[in-house]
Amino acid sequence: MKIEQIYTGCLAQGAYYIESNGEVAIIDPLREVKPYIDRAKADNAKIKYIFETHFHADFVSGHLTLSKETDAPIVYGPNAEPSFEAIIAQDGQEFKLGELTFVVLHTPGHTLESTTYLLKDKNGKNHAIFSGDTLFLGDVGRPDLAQKANHITQEQLAEILFDSLRNKIMILEDDVIVYPAHGAGSACGKNLSKETVGTIGDQKETNYALRANMTKEEFVKEVTEGLLPPPKYFPLNVKMNKEGYEDIDQVIKRGTRAMNPDEFETVANETNALILDVRSQDDYAEGHIPRSIFIGLGGSFAPWVGALIGDVEQPILLITPEGKEEETITRLSRVGFDNTLGYLNGGFENWKQSKEYDTVESITAESFKTIIDGDSETAIFDVRKQGEFTAGYMNNANHTPLDYINDHFAKFSSDKKMYLHCAGGYRSMIAASILKSRGIHNVVDIKGGFTAIKEVGIPVTDTTCSTSTE
Repeated sequence: MKIEQIYTGCLAQGAYYIESNGEVAIIDPLREVKPYIDRAKADNAKIKYIFETHFHADFVSGHLTLSKETDAPIVYGPNAEPSFEAIIAQDGQEFKLGELTFVVLHTPGHTLESTTYLLKDKNGKNHAIFSGDTLFLGDVGRPDLAQKANHITQEQLAEILFDSLRNKIMILEDDVIVYPAHGAGSACGKNLSKETVGTIGDQKETNYALRANMTKEEFVKEVTEGLLPPPKYFPLNVKMNKEGYEDIDQVIKRGTRAMNPDEFETVANETNALILDVRSQDDYAEGHIPRSIFIGLGGSFAPWVGALIGDVEQPILLITPEGKEEETITRLSRVGFDNTLGYLNGGFENWKQSKEYDTVESITAESFKTIIDGDSETAIFDVRKQGEFTAGYMNNANHTPLDYINDHFAKFSSDKKMYLHCAGGYRSMIAASILKSRGIHNVVDIKGGFTAIKEVGIPVTDTTCSTSTE
């Protein structure tokens, strides 16, 4: 028996490769499927099943392409209604894989079709669960994503999830391994652990939602409390996963069209394409195409694209580091952004030889300290998440989370310079680029973010541990 978790950090997503006696199952594959096929060939094995835990909202699964390439059937649990051919399994149905057995455990609550796959070893002993978004380490799946489509409230879904956890998962042995679909950084939950593999016993002891004496009313209250609105691209990804999508090879072929600066500018004007600059924040600050948006490959690239651009059909033109064109297109396609029209050949260096460009004023925390020491009315904007802000902040900072910057432009109306910071500099540069693209140019980025601000002795509130470094 071989179980491999294939974890993609920028999506905080875990796909799984399970092999026994020359037969392979893939659970929740990513859009690019060649790595799974190559692994099976290396094991001299055949992919027999593609198991989907639910219709994913935060990424586009590779189920359709993988099935096309391998002839392996796609398996969903009860209540799934895809637009393509698939096995819709019954609760308790078994699937043999070599010496192993998968048992379908219908665990609705995150969505109505959500399913956990229980893996039994060759002796019939419960070995592991692949819990999708039903159970994470430290958390459970948010119960608000399916409410609109199914005319059901998040509270009703939370009640269903409570029963699924108690009646299907918590009754399993404590040593059963838990393999979730996501870890910390995913928007599919609110308290996910950085760990990506655990056990049922550990979760009973540490997961707030699995407390032994917890009532259903307490569960509903705690699971639904503090839920932020889901990113706008989530329902669009669900639609693609449920109805189908273009083959990734065609997406890459279209997106890798190299353009000179004149052609690039013409296409941008004719198509109203968004110019997406994926270089480092320092490179972007030093020079970029006017009105371009920065979201660097070096951070949580795909989730921020999904949260801030939103519309997966938006035409996109790319500014990339040399040799990173195909990687960028692939990572965009993971969250459904397939309408990449091409990239600037020679990158920004080619553009600035003949075209006008813009910059972002960026200062050190030391320089910022000098500024605020002489001006108590300095306009400061903290673009970190709510939890980070609560853990520690400058007293006169305006809290404007990057996630929702598109909804709060009215806050950025100061006639004087506005100083932006996040935790480490990545998100504040994204915010600066968005503001400048909307004609707000009196912004200044603080290099190093809140980490550097504390290091130079600028007064902040008492802090607790915050894990983000972006």
